[in-house]
Amino acid sequence: MSSDGPSANGAGDVPTVLVRDSEGRQLLCFLEQLIPLDGNDYALLTPVDTPVCLVKIAVDDDSDDEVIDELSGAEPILSVADVVLQEHDLTLVRSAVTLTVSGELEEPDPEELDDEIDADDEDEDEESDLYEMLIQFRAEGEEYGLFIPLDPFFVVARMENGEGRLVEGEEFERIQPRIEAELDERELGED
Repeated sequence: MSSDGPSANGAGDVPTVLVRDSEGRQLLCFLEQLIPLDGNDYALLTPVDTPVCLVKIAVDDDSDDEVIDELSGAEPILSVADVVLQEHDLTLVRSAVTLTVSGELEEPDPEELDDEIDADDEDEDEESDLYEMLIQFRAEGEEYGLFIPLDPFFVVARMENGEGRLVEGEEFERIQPRIEAELDERELGED
């Protein structure tokens, strides 16, 4: 195999897995870990594109920003976000698990983030440190934003025929603690 620079996905040799949810939506992910449990292979994955969440921004100090988890009725708002992102050469993808943004994002400067966190009062809402605003826009008379989680965003999928099937609901509740225990054990083994 000739090496003409980085691969198409820019990830070098990290394998990717296509994950589908119960509604058939897809999300391309990097394979981080493979964990065999109960005769199934479970994959711990991170999205190739940048995960984002839609937030309704509070206009007064009395109310909190509201993360919009249920996106079924949010299509008019997401359409406005599409237009704003296109101005930055970015694309909003309605993928499995989470909304994602594809395109070249400016990486946050870690030193700048540290300064912002240090400058915040300790009393501030701690959630504000967990997200970085990507864009802010008006839709349907309200202020909204797309925010990037600063913590790693992991997806758990069960591998079937080379594809990942998103682990949701009861299966996720059952399997998550065992996957965490297995990962903790692996980390201890590396020390």
